Amino acid sequence: MNKVLYIILISLFSLTVISCSEKEESSSTTTSSPLFVAVGENGTILTSSDGTTWTSRTSGTTEYLRGGAYGNSTLVVVGFSGTILTSSDGVTWTSRTSGTSDNLSNVTYGNSTFMAIGNSGTILTSSDGISWTSKTSGTTKGLWGVTYGNSTWVTNGDNGSIYTSSDTNSWDNRTSASGTTVELNEVIYGNSTFVAFGYSGTILTSSDGTTWTSRTSGTSYVLPGGTYGNSIFVSVGDIGTILTSLDATTWTSRTSGTSNKLRGVTYGNSTFVAVGVSGTISTSSDAITWTSRTSGTSERLRRVTYKE
Repeated sequence: MNKVLYIILISLFSLTVISCSEKEESSSTTTSSPLFVAVGENGTILTSSDGTTWTSRTSGTTEYLRGGAYGNSTLVVVGFSGTILTSSDGVTWTSRTSGTSDNLSNVTYGNSTFMAIGNSGTILTSSDGISWTSKTSGTTKGLWGVTYGNSTWVTNGDNGSIYTSSDTNSWDNRTSASGTTVELNEVIYGNSTFVAFGYSGTILTSSDGTTWTSRTSGTSYVLPGGTYGNSIFVSVGDIGTILTSLDATTWTSRTSGTSNKLRGVTYGNSTFVAVGVSGTISTSSDAITWTSRTSGTSERLRRVTYKE
């Protein structure tokens, strides 16, 4: 009897080991799916794994969606009327309470924090994309761009306004250092450099967010989008404008293959993706040669982000 019991126990132990081994192997092969997410008017959300083939997703809103960010295993999209949506996979989206009815124009992720900005100096922060806290920006100007780098938050907007913060609570006005009164639409961080883009081909650079230097863009068109990837700065704008730079100082115009207004650009999966009006989407592996893609929509696309 003892021998039989011993055999049964050994068998159960063996099955447990095999089961645990299979679970560990299964877990180790689970990977996150790379995804581009483009957003725009009338609640438009498009996703693509490669930037070439795009799929329309149900957002649950008809508001103009203006920006997106990825962090903490969460996609966050923001838009008009205080709209905030979150998703873990880019397919299923959930509406979140922002606590504001102001139009939200952009969102970024940095230092384990999401930050959304918008009209009337609106600034909201969240650690998970679900619960949001309003911050005092010290301005009522519209804010359009936001980024994090070098332990510093930077946001910009109307009339050449630029504001910086180290903790999201206290903000310093750097507008006088921008040297411009045009609307600034975007700010990014890459290669230890902040780069701001705006109307009239405006490009400004800074190493610390405090002191800014104007750069020659070679265009007078509005530049509402920018990104940094593969050691290249890229900006996009009206009439299909695409500019590239290796140092954010000297900029070169590239042929986009479209005359449509481009509004946003990002980099991921060894691919640059630019989006714009009339559902325009173009991709490039080197930021020099661009290929038009079919988006399946005629809606205005404002920004595109990348989920690793």
